[in-house]
Amino acid sequence: MLQEVKQSDNGPRALIWCDLGAANPGLWSVGASDPACYNESVDMKLLARLSLVRLLLAGGGVILLAGMLVIGTWVQWEIESGVISRAGAVTSLYVDSFVSPHLQSLAHSGQLGEADRAALGRLLSGTALGQHIVAFKIWTSDGRVLYSTNPTIVGRQFSVKPALASAFASEVHSEISDLKEPENEFERQRWPRLLETYAPVRAANTGAILAVSEFYQTTDDLEQQVRTARLRSWFMVSTATLVIFLLLAALVKRASNTIVTQQGELREKVSQLTTLLAQNEQLHERVRRAAARTTALNERFLHRVAADLHDGPGQGLALALMRMDSLADVCSTCPAAIAKDRSVGEEFRTLHSALQAALEDLRAISGGLHLPEIEQLSLGDTARRAVRDYERKAGLAVALAVDDIPDEAPLPVKITLFRLLQESLANGYRHGGGAGQRAQLAKRDGHLLVEVTDSGKGFDPDSAATEGHLGLAGMRERVEILGGTFGVDSASGKGTVIRATLPLALAEQDGG
Repeated sequence: MLQEVKQSDNGPRALIWCDLGAANPGLWSVGASDPACYNESVDMKLLARLSLVRLLLAGGGVILLAGMLVIGTWVQWEIESGVISRAGAVTSLYVDSFVSPHLQSLAHSGQLGEADRAALGRLLSGTALGQHIVAFKIWTSDGRVLYSTNPTIVGRQFSVKPALASAFASEVHSEISDLKEPENEFERQRWPRLLETYAPVRAANTGAILAVSEFYQTTDDLEQQVRTARLRSWFMVSTATLVIFLLLAALVKRASNTIVTQQGELREKVSQLTTLLAQNEQLHERVRRAAARTTALNERFLHRVAADLHDGPGQGLALALMRMDSLADVCSTCPAAIAKDRSVGEEFRTLHSALQAALEDLRAISGGLHLPEIEQLSLGDTARRAVRDYERKAGLAVALAVDDIPDEAPLPVKITLFRLLQESLANGYRHGGGAGQRAQLAKRDGHLLVEVTDSGKGFDPDSAATEGHLGLAGMRERVEILGGTFGVDSASGKGTVIRATLPLALAEQDGG
C-alpha cells in the first residue's frame, strides 16, 4: 500500500517502499530511505507473487481434480448402464425371435403345453443361444413361474419385482443381479452374479403381452466391455482435465508476467513521484519559512515606522505646540483682528487645538504600529499581554482561558497570536460593543487553537467578505501565511466566533 507520511514534522515528506513486517505481509508504507528496506520489500513482493501463482495453480488443480472425479464417475456409471442396457436389449431381441413362437399357446389357454416345454428345453440346450444364456424363466403377470430351467420353481408364485412390472409395461429391463432373490436359489449356487434381463413376449397377431421372459447371462464378456469403456472414458476425462489445467497454468503465468510488468512500471512512477514530492515539499517549506521571516520583518518595519513617526513628525508637532502656547500668551491681548469678530489670540487657540488633536492621532497610530517586546514572553504571556492592552484601551474585562499549551514558541507565532487577539477584540468592540468577549487558547493535534467570541449583534460573514473588511482579511492572511487555518462563525443577532489554528510543529522547526 502506498501512503504519504510526514516525517515526524522534522523534515520533508517522501515516498518510499518499505515492508511493515510479518504481521502485515505485502503492505507497503512510507518510512526510512534505507535501500535494504526497498530490496527486502522487492524480495517479499516476489515471494508473495510466486506464492499467489502456486496458490492459484494448486487451487485450480484441486478443483479440476474434483471435477474430473465427479465427471469421470458419472460417465463411468452412464457407460456401464448403457452397455448393460444395450447387451440386454440385443439379447432380448435374439431370444424373442426364438422363444416367442413357442409361447403363442398362452394366448388361448394361458398354459404351456408339453410340446412347447420340450421345444424350449431343446432350444436352450442344443443351440448357440444356450451357450449365452445360463438360466431362463417365463413369468405371468401375477408373479407365477410358467417355465424355468430350474424345474423345482415351476408353478411357484413370487412377489412381483419392479423389474418384472416394468417388463409387463412393455419395457426391457437389464441389470447386474447379485442373485439374492428367493427365485434365484438355483443360480446362486453356481454364479456370484449374472446379467438379468426381463423382456416382454407378445402375441403374434394382436401384439398383446402374453408373458415375460427372464434370462440370465454370465458377466465375463460384459465386464470386459465395461472395463474397456471405463478405461477409455477415464483416459478422455483425464486428458481433458490435463489440457484444461495446462491452459489454466498458461493463463496464470501470463497474468503473473503482466502483473510483474505493471509493478515495474508502478515502481518507476512511484520513484518519479517521490522525487517530485520531495522537491515540492522542499519548496513548500522554503515558502513557509520565508513567510514566517516576513512576519517578523514586517513587525520590525512597523516598529521602525512607529519610532520614525514618534521621533520625527511627533517631535515636530510637540515643539510647534510649545511655541504656539508661548505665542498665544503674548498675542492673546493683542487688539488686532485677523478676521471679522476674531482676534489673533482666538486664531492661536484654534491652531493649538488642531495641532493637539493631530499629535494625539499620530501618537495613537504610532502606538498601534509598535508591537510590545514579546520575544522573551511565553505563548500564554503573549496572549495575556494582548488582552491586557485591549482591556486598558477599551475599559472592558475579557475572560481569557489558557489550557495546556507549550511555553516556548518562535517569534512568528507570537506575533501572529498577538495581532490576532488584538484585531479580533478590537473588531468585537467596534462592531459589537465588546459584549461578552472572551478568548481561549488550547493545543490540539500539534496545533495552537485560538477562539475569540462575543455576544454582540453579529454579522453575515459572506457579506463582510464581499464588502472588503480589511480586519478579517488581514487576520486570515496572517494566519494562513504560517500554514494555519482561519474561520469566522457569525450570524445576525447571535454573536461572533473567530477560530484560528497555528501549526506549532512548523513553528518549532522554524524557530529551532
